[in-house]
Amino acid sequence: MNQEKIKITAPFSKETAQNLRAGDQVLITGKIIAARDAAHKRLTETLARGEKLPVSLENAVIYYVGPTPARPNLPIGSAGPTTSGRMDAYTPAIIENCRISGMIGKGYRSQAVVDAMVKAQIPYLVSIGGAGALIARSIKSYTVLAYEDLGPEAVAVMEVVDFPAIVAIDSRGSNFYETGQAPYKEI
Repeated sequence: MNQEKIKITAPFSKETAQNLRAGDQVLITGKIIAARDAAHKRLTETLARGEKLPVSLENAVIYYVGPTPARPNLPIGSAGPTTSGRMDAYTPAIIENCRISGMIGKGYRSQAVVDAMVKAQIPYLVSIGGAGALIARSIKSYTVLAYEDLGPEAVAVMEVVDFPAIVAIDSRGSNFYETGQAPYKEI
């Protein structure tokens, strides 16, 4: 595990996605897409009907977040990660059909999601739950792109600088939730 923070750019290039390893600490700069449960449901329903999505997600890094309202002169309120498992029913279809370059959330992923990630060679990163106000400091802009009626669950683009995350599952399927906990299970 690399203890130094690795600076990377979003969306992730194939090389970046494939070089990240479970346990790597990263600081992300660039554009990431905010989308939560309700947006994922609509996106996959649109795909299932064979219709075009209202926004391209190709190469996108999707952050599972439902931000709070912004305070005056700030682009966003608290922006902590949402439990990723809520998106697991939709994620394999999003990975396969939209060719995203990564995901950010919190918590475990289903085996179906991990299998889809390995096939597409993309990573899953986690951010710290409960640190939404701190995470929001790295978000410089927030612009709704689709499904505005969903409020904080709308699809939006966020410009981020040094957004903190940890690679939980890398593009090969190595899972930091398993490897990181292993030494403590022997106690």
